[in-house]
Amino acid sequence: QTRLVESGGGSVQPGESLRLSCVASGSIFRFNTMAWYRQGPGKQRELVASITRGSTTTYADSVKGRFTISRDNAKNTLSLEMNSLKPEDTAVYYCNAKDGWINYWGQGTQVTVSS
Repeated sequence: QTRLVESGGGSVQPGESLRLSCVASGSIFRFNTMAWYRQGPGKQRELVASITRGSTTTYADSVKGRFTISRDNAKNTLSLEMNSLKPEDTAVYYCNAKDGWINYWGQGTQVTVSS
């Protein structure tokens, strides 16, 4: 059973940056796709960004050009660099890993963007 633990959330002002990290309890190499999702207040959980084992990335239109997803298979870590943060980025951010039909989730980390 793989455990995912996120960190790096916090409260920032608009325009500032944060870096989220997700550390897995075991090797992440077996996960073809890993991703970051978020769920804002009163909203459904949405895909923010994903990355394959081969480092192919996809981004939600709302974060393109501002967020960068990366993975370090040697360190079993998934990261999300978030720049130029906006109030609408406020949400709980979740790390996700897909192993076939099984989805693993972290517990989430809160990101609040407010002036």
